Amino acid sequence: MTKGISQSQQLDVTGFGRDQGDLPELADFGSPPEANHIDLRTWFPEHVRLGKDGQPRRLELELGSGKGTFLAQESPLHDDVLYLGIEWATAFYRYAADRMRRLHLEHVQMLRADGVVFIRNYVPSASVHALHWYFPDPWPKARHHKRRTFQAPFLKQHVARILVPGGCVRVATDHEDYWQWMQEHAAQVADLFDVEPFVSPASAQEGELVGTNFERKYREEGRTFRGMVLRRKG
Repeated sequence: MTKGISQSQQLDVTGFGRDQGDLPELADFGSPPEANHIDLRTWFPEHVRLGKDGQPRRLELELGSGKGTFLAQESPLHDDVLYLGIEWATAFYRYAADRMRRLHLEHVQMLRADGVVFIRNYVPSASVHALHWYFPDPWPKARHHKRRTFQAPFLKQHVARILVPGGCVRVATDHEDYWQWMQEHAAQVADLFDVEPFVSPASAQEGELVGTNFERKYREEGRTFRGMVLRRKG
């Protein structure tokens, strides 16, 4: 079991979480990409799909939600947004989904899946207003750099596709080498994205960049945290 999450906890994800195994099988090879796309709004209760103004709520994704701290803190401040958190680790996913249930955050859903695969295959084009991408695994050894999720080809082919014009990617890291890597790969997609300074979310506490469990744990070690915003052109 993942450290920090007790086996004795009775976690209930009913109504707030779904598993990669629940996703439909991919269409046959040669089918158009949109054949696999899912209307993600249907994953949320019908009564929360529209905002108070009667318009569809914005959709935002978090890639690598961990225990769901960012979503638990930020989502209550934005009742005009639907949030989908994506987490691969089963223990963290279940903890986060149960957390949203206990907090009655009906405009938040959790998915246990490989986020890159999910975005590549299932997320419709021009459907996401923001992608939150906080502290991805830096894969520090050079021979593992190909496993880093923040890469120009993925940004160009898939992240740019799912964002609405003016939508954004909000990314942060505590790893100096990965920060340099992020800047280099962001420069490679300058035709699609403008780079903007990172502004901390409203839910972050004083002195925090984002306010996740990861950041709070390692800030005590004196680590430096950096972020940027990539704004989809057009």
